[in-house]
Amino acid sequence: MAAAAEEEAATREPAGRPAAGPALWRLPEELLLLICSYLDMQALGRLAQVCRWLRRFTSCDLLWRRIARASLNSGFTRLGTDLMPSVPVKERVKVSQNWKLGHCREGILLKWRCSQMPWMQLEGDSLYISQANFILAYQFRPDGASLNRRPLGVFAGHDEDVCHFVLANSHIISAGGDGKIGIHKIHSTFTVKYSAHEQEVNCVDCKGGIIVSGSRDRTAKLFRDRDGLLWALLTPKNLGPQQEGRGWREQAGAQRAGGCDHRGVLALGRGPAGPGTPGTSPLSCFLSDFSPQTQSGQLMTHLGSDFPPGAGVLDVMYESPFTLLSCGYDTYVRYWDLRTSVRKCVMEWEEPHDSTLYCLQTDGNHLLATGSSYYGVVRLWDRRQRACLHAFPLTSTPLSSPVYCLRFTTKHLYAALSYNLHVLDFQNP
Repeated sequence: MAAAAEEEAATREPAGRPAAGPALWRLPEELLLLICSYLDMQALGRLAQVCRWLRRFTSCDLLWRRIARASLNSGFTRLGTDLMPSVPVKERVKVSQNWKLGHCREGILLKWRCSQMPWMQLEGDSLYISQANFILAYQFRPDGASLNRRPLGVFAGHDEDVCHFVLANSHIISAGGDGKIGIHKIHSTFTVKYSAHEQEVNCVDCKGGIIVSGSRDRTAKLFRDRDGLLWALLTPKNLGPQQEGRGWREQAGAQRAGGCDHRGVLALGRGPAGPGTPGTSPLSCFLSDFSPQTQSGQLMTHLGSDFPPGAGVLDVMYESPFTLLSCGYDTYVRYWDLRTSVRKCVMEWEEPHDSTLYCLQTDGNHLLATGSSYYGVVRLWDRRQRACLHAFPLTSTPLSSPVYCLRFTTKHLYAALSYNLHVLDFQNP
């Protein structure tokens, strides 16, 4: 704390250069920035110890941007987009070293008495988590590692457990075991639900006003919220014959606008194909035509080949209109690029203990986090390497639980298990 206060005080010092010193200090700032841009993190840290002016100068975001883009979970995407422009880049690089070294402090944010299969989402300083047939909203305290115990809101409407939900345009789109899709307005009590499937809805997503749902009844449907009513755009008849499996799990791809037409790529991942069906791809891509005149879908391709029996997909995450990650029962995380070969993934990472991977999350750059089926194991991966960086078992043997959902910020990782919501604090390990 003292070091942080001293550094903050130094940044408030006047920007004037020291009157005496090497001739190097008399160079224009543009040249000094160019020279210092070749320094690594350690060299910049040593230079900052020379004087207060250099400490201020070496804290410039421009000098740390290149280092941050090569670091884990520093708030930069692979294309260099800064997702957190209000936070100094140097501070993010400091926290990034804790992610790299696995330095963190574990805590429990919430507990519940009955075993659950929770799902959660983060938005700003709020956390939304499902418990039974409710969705609860909590506000983080300033440290980000604790919650205000009293919920900000409680969203109901399903007759059975909430299986999945997403946040979109100040609304919560939820999927339940009752086969219904619910639409909840976050800042009011308005809730409406629609009968979407005959069995439980395993997954739902919303992009560009299009709602995508996948169900245990082996169907995937697309809806548009038009004048307060859901209109089905894609149905099993449009998508063609479905394959046998546990159920579809999907996420919508990028929506493209061209006039009045909205087009998107839909990745559908199904459950295990069952014994005797090796080689069946559990992940397919459809090109969906969202125009009211056609309302059709066309199979683009099946991703991958030579899958073992039971290689079902449990989670899919798009990073761009052409790249996505998938994980599931066959213990692999796979990175796909639709612009290259669809028969083979670009890269894959294997869970070292042969556990099913329930969920995944990425920072859009180098960091990948996965949740395993046993002992609440969360693993961190550097996508530039094959081996796992760190593993954090969050439960003991008597209380073994899968990690049903995980989310992270640049400072904290949150993992939802059967009985607890855990947090890993990388800012104050």
